[in-house]
Amino acid sequence: MSVTATTPGSIVLLTRLARRVYREATDGVLGMTLKQFVVLNHLSENAGVPQRQLGDVLCLDANNLVLLLNEIERAGWAERRRDPTDRRRHLVYRTHAGSSALAAAERGMDAVEDRILDTLSTQERATLRFLLAAALTEETALSDRK
Repeated sequence: MSVTATTPGSIVLLTRLARRVYREATDGVLGMTLKQFVVLNHLSENAGVPQRQLGDVLCLDANNLVLLLNEIERAGWAERRRDPTDRRRHLVYRTHAGSSALAAAERGMDAVEDRILDTLSTQERATLRFLLAAALTEETALSDRK
């Protein structure tokens, strides 16, 4: 696709792409909701993340995060533990069952990604991933400081 004056802006294109991912990454494909997938994926890189920080990173208010974590805990995929240094805080950990469920969901997500990005070459996909990660670096740094 060539970029012209009539091509929508980057944010519009990212929003359209996100909507397509949301439509295609169904419970049937992933074995879990997309929100559950995102939480487990974050926990794979951030074991023992404070619950509040998890909410900030995922842009979820405290009530919605609690409801989501309740679902994930009921499935046996994660657990909340009291922070030993501050009993008021909860730390969130992925369980072994959560690791297994995430591995299966990642295979489903790979298939979704292949369908959505099928017009891009391997190099273009790598470039897209690099640019998206770079754009999110500051957001991650800001949420880590909270």
